[in-house]
Amino acid sequence: MQTFVLGGTPLAKGGTAAAQETTMEDAVNTITTILVFGIAYAMLLFIISVGLSITMGLMGFVNLAHGTFAMVGGYLTVKLVVPVGVPYLAALVIAFIAVAALGAVMELLLYRRLYNRPELDQVLLTIGIVFASVALVTFVWGNNPQNIQLPPILTGDLDLGFKRIPVYRAFMIGAGAVIAAALFYGLERTRIGAQIRAAVDNRRMAQSCGINTARLFTLTFALGSGMAAIGGGLGIQIVGGLKPVFAFEYLVLFLIVVAVGGLGNIRGTFFAALLLGIIDFAGKYFLPEGGSFFIYLVTFVVLLWRPQGLFGRA
Repeated sequence: MQTFVLGGTPLAKGGTAAAQETTMEDAVNTITTILVFGIAYAMLLFIISVGLSITMGLMGFVNLAHGTFAMVGGYLTVKLVVPVGVPYLAALVIAFIAVAALGAVMELLLYRRLYNRPELDQVLLTIGIVFASVALVTFVWGNNPQNIQLPPILTGDLDLGFKRIPVYRAFMIGAGAVIAAALFYGLERTRIGAQIRAAVDNRRMAQSCGINTARLFTLTFALGSGMAAIGGGLGIQIVGGLKPVFAFEYLVLFLIVVAVGGLGNIRGTFFAALLLGIIDFAGKYFLPEGGSFFIYLVTFVVLLWRPQGLFGRA
């Protein structure tokens, strides 16, 4: 804007300082929005994908039905909260236990039979499970998105002083951080974690050392399925309502996170989810018509550079 002077002395700067302050405030708001929403979305990707990363890395099994466990966990959470009136957080715990038990049963009855079979057989089995589960859920509950009423403590906005952010997004970030810390500790500091790492590194050597890998596979598969269920329950609000096609719609994203992070690596899955979640949200924020182009672009570049993933082994 024009600067007015009288006798060579500026009287006013026409709002230049105010304009700069407004621009800086807008930039801070934009960056905060991208980080908060992007990290919350990244935590959802991590919670669901980490189980898939461990099971694929440990068992070498192509489990395309992993999204089904997330969908079942989400629907179970909805049906516990809405008609029954179970508190939301308690419903998440129940969904984790129920889906973990379901995963253990399926591993014993179905998956175990195909561990030494070709990958095509594994793909056909698991994609068949996805089709069957989607059809069953559609038949029972229809195609309408399923939603829940969050408890008052998770609604509204959180005042950061310079910006207000949704409480639920902050809760998602906190929940993801706690789960990541618990998994890191469990894998690095406990006996069962050491056994899992040993089986991932060299399954035959682990068996020769007396590790019951069959039981370890069942427990690990149950844990991965339960984590997917928690992710399905937590993601209901983020994905705008749960639908039967959830198992198909987000399957590619889960596989991308696992591939970029590296099979069987929790740290890799965490950082890959963080990277892809923020980039995906930022891309859609600045260029909505681009859709998911940016997440695929990053995946393409990373896998060209490191085909084994960011933290995977060559």
